[in-house]
Amino acid sequence: MRAVMFHAYGPPEVLTEAEVPAPVPKGDQVLVRVHTTTVTSAECGMRRGEPRWGRLILGPRRPRKGIRVLGLEFAGEVAAVGPAVRRTQVGERVFGFTGFGVGANAEYKCLSERASFTTIPPGVSYADAAASVDGFTTAWYFLHTLAKIRAGQRVLVIGGSGSIGTYAVQVAAHAGAEVHAVCSGRNAALVKELGAGRVFDYTVEDFTTSGERYDVVFDTVSRSSFAASRPVLAPRGCYLPTTGLVNNVHAWRTAVTGGPRVRTGMSVRKHAALAELRELLAQQRIRVVIDRTYPLSEIVEAHRQVDSGHKTGNVVITVVEG
Repeated sequence: MRAVMFHAYGPPEVLTEAEVPAPVPKGDQVLVRVHTTTVTSAECGMRRGEPRWGRLILGPRRPRKGIRVLGLEFAGEVAAVGPAVRRTQVGERVFGFTGFGVGANAEYKCLSERASFTTIPPGVSYADAAASVDGFTTAWYFLHTLAKIRAGQRVLVIGGSGSIGTYAVQVAAHAGAEVHAVCSGRNAALVKELGAGRVFDYTVEDFTTSGERYDVVFDTVSRSSFAASRPVLAPRGCYLPTTGLVNNVHAWRTAVTGGPRVRTGMSVRKHAALAELRELLAQQRIRVVIDRTYPLSEIVEAHRQVDSGHKTGNVVITVVEG
């Protein structure tokens, strides 16, 4: 089967297309023929070997054998199942998250029936399905599980036009919160359409001097910090960062000192959030924003686009043409 691999850390050019043996499902494993996958900022960091401490997991000098095929999100059809599979049927359209196993930048991906995936609702394209997984479920985890947002609260989404941000704005709006967002001026209209009542254009405005106060500040792109965001946090508000080891220290410290808090974590098991996402997709109540779509053979260009920091929403990779 075709797969895109990398054997060294570096720029997009370290990615190469190769022919590798197709996996065979064993036990409770499901074999998915991947139709679409995506390129995320997290994968670009993995490709670069960043942050450096992450190489303890990825491999100290080069990527470990098990993660040389990237790809966190996928949508496709079940091609075969192992003998212990009980719920999944061959031919079903499915979408989900590969987790630490990555591997969706290939024609086939094997994963346990217990992994984070579910069926694609009728009428939803493979592209929309794949592009909705990580952004929505991460936004759901941070806003509902960590911040426990509720109607009437005020939420600021930093990076409102990105993969996580476009879903965070919608998740917060669906919860009945008043939503503001930070993004570039060229994406302001889109972010308002998604549910933001006010948008700060970071090229000309500084949200920290706005005089606003928020119950939740969700930094989806690591462009701010707890210290910088503190002036706009309500007395018992919370700052939600998606990355940064130092934020774990802030989370521990603010848990015992009172005042605004930092809450952080990692969304890996996504079953509950995927169930919610599936319903919203089926009811056409969530909008999937796709920046560009590339064939698998042009994945290097896709990584360049994500590395640029100027993508809007998601970058999709088509594995099965048509």
